[in-house]
Amino acid sequence: MNSFALIGASGFVAPRHMDAIKKCGGNLICTFDPHDNIGFIDNYFPEAFFFTEFERFERFINKQNDENKKIDFLSICSPNYVHDTHIRFGIKNDIDVICEKPIVLNPWNLKSLIKLNHKSQNKIYNIFQLRLLPKIIELKKNIAENKHTKYEVNLTYITKRGRWYSNSWKGNINKSGGLVTNIGIHFFDLLIWLFGNVEDVKCFINNPDLVSGNLILKKANVKWFLSTNKKYLPKNHNTSFRELSVNDKIIDLSENFINMHYYIYKEILNGNGIQIDEAIPSLDLVYQIRNMVVSKVSNDAHLYLKKDFLL
Repeated sequence: MNSFALIGASGFVAPRHMDAIKKCGGNLICTFDPHDNIGFIDNYFPEAFFFTEFERFERFINKQNDENKKIDFLSICSPNYVHDTHIRFGIKNDIDVICEKPIVLNPWNLKSLIKLNHKSQNKIYNIFQLRLLPKIIELKKNIAENKHTKYEVNLTYITKRGRWYSNSWKGNINKSGGLVTNIGIHFFDLLIWLFGNVEDVKCFINNPDLVSGNLILKKANVKWFLSTNKKYLPKNHNTSFRELSVNDKIIDLSENFINMHYYIYKEILNGNGIQIDEAIPSLDLVYQIRNMVVSKVSNDAHLYLKKDFLL
């Protein structure tokens, strides 16, 4: 049985990791979070040790090592801006790491971790669950079979977030990387994985709750639209809308979107997880978008939606 530790136990995504660990037959030994609102852990691992102080969590990990009860995996669900610190903690304690997206905020943080990783026998895995959706796997196969086709792609992701979002760490660009990094990284990784390297990118709108632009990849021209503002949701969609259009063929990305962590963990335990080096292209792209000058086009998001996304 694989043993796990988890950092960020009270976070939004932590229950998905706990569920995946349980379904994969693992055992969550200990967790850490400065906040103690984690009663839901009773549904998964009620016997897990819980710490609100990192020093005590670290001491416990060291004690496990001293008693030959080494933790196999460290799952990281903490805020984005401390991911690299927690990854280093795992590697220095001889633990394989599974880290939520984005793995870090900046390309130089990633390069530093890659150097550390290459000196270690341990592995750093990233969560990019969209790659494992059956419809996406089928699409990738079709793209590979049509080597000379250039695709026209629309990517739309709109998910409703309340007032709390902008006042949390997720609304702080220095801590989350902003919308394009915190949420967009999933989709940009998927696009690059499907259609190849980035050749050009433009950003037309870059607001805290709305980011959109065009992206030219080796095998695709992409129009992308990301938002946390509910006013952009299409009719009959109350909370979220995730859609990928490839040459006018619609792929609904919402199906099983929140239940994919189990498959990610299963792949990792089978030795097939997505490792840190694979995060480079999408992290470079979102960093570029986050810091680029917005192109001079209409700032009317409704017109942009109506014209280009037909919502």
